[in-house]
Amino acid sequence: MTDPTRAPLPHPISPALLPPATRHPWTPLLLALIALALIPALLLTFGRVQYEQAQKTAALVMDYPALVIQARRYGLEPQALLDKYKALGVNGLALYEDTIASLEQRGEVYLKNGSDLAADFPGQGIRTNAVYMRASTPAIAEELRNRYTIPTREVQIGGQSWVEWPSDPRFLPAGPDTAAVNDFKKQGLVLVYRPYQDAAIPTAKVGADWPDVPFIAFTGDEVIGSRTPELLAQVDKALGQRLPAIIEGNIQEGLAELVETHGGVRLFALAPSYQNKLEPLDVASKYNLAARERGMRLLYLRPYPTVNETEAMLGRTQELLGRSGVKLDTPQVGIFAPSPLLKALSMVGPLAALLLLGLSFPLARLGVIAVAGVTVLAFGLNLLQPFESAALLSAVAFPALGLVLRRSKVTDWFLATGLSLVGVLFVSALGASRESTLGLEPFRGVGLTLLLPLILVGLSFLPRQDIRKTAADIYAAPIRLGDVAVMALGFVLLSLVYERRGNATGGSASNFEASLRREVQDSIIRPRFKEIATHPLALLGLSGTLPGYFSGLLILAGVVGQSSILNTFSHFHTPLLISAARVFIGLGLGLLLGGVAIWALRYGMGLWKTYGAPRAAAGSRGQA
Repeated sequence: MTDPTRAPLPHPISPALLPPATRHPWTPLLLALIALALIPALLLTFGRVQYEQAQKTAALVMDYPALVIQARRYGLEPQALLDKYKALGVNGLALYEDTIASLEQRGEVYLKNGSDLAADFPGQGIRTNAVYMRASTPAIAEELRNRYTIPTREVQIGGQSWVEWPSDPRFLPAGPDTAAVNDFKKQGLVLVYRPYQDAAIPTAKVGADWPDVPFIAFTGDEVIGSRTPELLAQVDKALGQRLPAIIEGNIQEGLAELVETHGGVRLFALAPSYQNKLEPLDVASKYNLAARERGMRLLYLRPYPTVNETEAMLGRTQELLGRSGVKLDTPQVGIFAPSPLLKALSMVGPLAALLLLGLSFPLARLGVIAVAGVTVLAFGLNLLQPFESAALLSAVAFPALGLVLRRSKVTDWFLATGLSLVGVLFVSALGASRESTLGLEPFRGVGLTLLLPLILVGLSFLPRQDIRKTAADIYAAPIRLGDVAVMALGFVLLSLVYERRGNATGGSASNFEASLRREVQDSIIRPRFKEIATHPLALLGLSGTLPGYFSGLLILAGVVGQSSILNTFSHFHTPLLISAARVFIGLGLGLLLGGVAIWALRYGMGLWKTYGAPRAAAGSRGQA
């Protein structure tokens, strides 16, 4: 039984009873500064869009050794198979540097172990632990002997000249196959050269014979010379006008130094073991996504085990790229160089927004302390780099600002979203650089953009009273089993969202989600699922439909959606218009689902409260 004399307790964090923002005298001035700073931010954003629109070319680059292996397996000439694939869109080849072993395969040199040679020519002083080489021409033998620091000697065995090597030279880099390079250049193919590194090559000779091709893709986990400053300087010099390839998922040690001097080109590839587990249409979808949405200009392909599968993959890739407006041609890679002056002027915006956020807390002193801590953290993480630090501050301040200023009705969601979109311009203006647009490290602390706004908005829920009293009230508040369950669920969801931030994380999508993504991404720009989920929750929370603290929790969930908007635009290798389309699709779907959820929840709660009431009333009348 309930006590009719006991007044019901107010819901402490329902939207209508959340403490309102402080209206500080500086608010108009800070808003004006944000508006003025938008001018240089808009100019920088417009310049970035122009740069990205000029980069919509890509090359389908086939791994040539893999193509040769497939051709021989099916009894075809490599050129005949290449012609077949060229008709399906392949317009580039990746050529590896020759080794002495590949020269041996082509018959340009002949190698024999000392023990075998001694059996054929006994008593001629042959060292059984050495390897002996005979070249087709004296020039080849002389060139190879002079190429390395390995001591060799020329000996006469069986009336022929042999070069004695103290160890097996088969895996030594031997320079490019110049004839093949020239032949493929005549065919108009985009060539990517892949050199090898070996300590036996003198520093001054490294890169001296690299062919005249537009792109260099280093092998392994580091570029040539990454461990030796003098050698890296030689490689930097040898690159000339060639661009180093930035391989997604394998940012090689030492690459950043080369990109700083020369720029770079983004390259996307799938490991053969992984590719062979996928259907050809799935692989084509991934390559299309890489070119359309991640700025990949070199699409590095390897054939499937069968020609039919390879043809299906290439045909679908060519179709999808054409549908996405990506032209198959020599990639046009410009250098993105935003104005430092405009960046400096844009910094005023996030700094003003952060100060406004702190002063608008119901407990203004707590707000100022909180934003001061965020500022110190941002500049500390980014090693006092001003533009990168300000980009992080933008991504933290603007998602929280709207829901601190106003959060009492559904329409306040539009204010929060509008301020988040304003923050997008500052994040782009301050965070986009040559390195970040190439997929190298953006501003540090991107993962915090999903967490810090949530903390800031949560702190703004504290009532306008002595914080010691609030702490005592929280400590003394009774905890019910339902409260524990709700808090545990919220923690699990937040952990899942944070774990699965970015493009490649430890979190994995369900089979249903992965299938749905594949279907959607070939047709439209797929929105982020966390935004589709959290925008409706924000609208539901702001509507005040749910009782108690549920509305407050839903508003906090909505902060994740606002943060995700800024987080989406923090992937600077994704063209800005692609990110914009992704965000606006998510906003539209979120708004639609939120409206439906509010109606459905109110209708369901009405049924819950009134179900059985007519029957009970009729029973009362019957008893009377």
